[in-house]
Amino acid sequence: MAGKLEGKVAFITGAARGQGRSHAVKLAGEGADIIAVDICAQIPSSPYDLATEADLEETARLVRELGRRVVTRVADVRERTPLATAVTEAVAELGGIDIVVANAGVSMVGPTVPMIGWFDTVSINLSGVINTLEAAFPHLRENASLICISSMAAMMAGSVDSPAAGPGGAAYSHSKRAVSRLVHDLALQLAPRSIRVNAVLPGNVDTAMIRNDALYRLFRPDLENPTWEDAQPGFQSMHRLPVPTMQPEDISEAVLFLASDASRMVTGLQLKVDAGTLLTQTTAGTP
Repeated sequence: MAGKLEGKVAFITGAARGQGRSHAVKLAGEGADIIAVDICAQIPSSPYDLATEADLEETARLVRELGRRVVTRVADVRERTPLATAVTEAVAELGGIDIVVANAGVSMVGPTVPMIGWFDTVSINLSGVINTLEAAFPHLRENASLICISSMAAMMAGSVDSPAAGPGGAAYSHSKRAVSRLVHDLALQLAPRSIRVNAVLPGNVDTAMIRNDALYRLFRPDLENPTWEDAQPGFQSMHRLPVPTMQPEDISEAVLFLASDASRMVTGLQLKVDAGTLLTQTTAGTP
């Protein structure tokens, strides 16, 4: 039986591990061929290790195991021209693009993150999304779906941009709010072209972005060397559903919905997949 995305091509950034890898595997499992891009290098201001080329190759292996084609490219979403070149090369091999998942992102929280971390975070989380969409735009096929991975932080007051979160935390909130606004405004512009633009706003997802010492210390400043287990009550305090964290696959289910024809009449949506976090931050009937 053909999958929901049979014959389609999906371009995914930050695809080497975490949510990006999960999105690639989920979409490939439904029949899509994959363009998988990641920086595969360390950024000095990041308090945790970023993905490697070996991680990106593992994503490719998992996609191939599902019988789908995959093209991988090492590219930095902050660099518009190299990113556009990588996309053009991949399209030459796989054909036009039907789905874009602008997933690449960082979370540099904590008071020890240097001020340059503010600029690095915004450059990746916001400028990188714009560069991704622009690189894909010339190659989009009819009825394409653009999906931007935002965050519950886009609708949260305080918390991530508190002084304890440092400049990187403030930049994370700023960039995710801007991405959600970008999705709303771009959806208006592209609707006449039958191109849909939507955002997914995840809660706490179990990836390297939250599995790091800097975030543990943010949640447990009372401990000298807090662990993953020590941070669980802090994660749970944000979610309303009784789950401290979600799995990347939980977000991929939302991505699949927005990528497929099941959402063909949906555009400009801010899809909260946050275990109920924003129920206390928003009221019924608000955007």
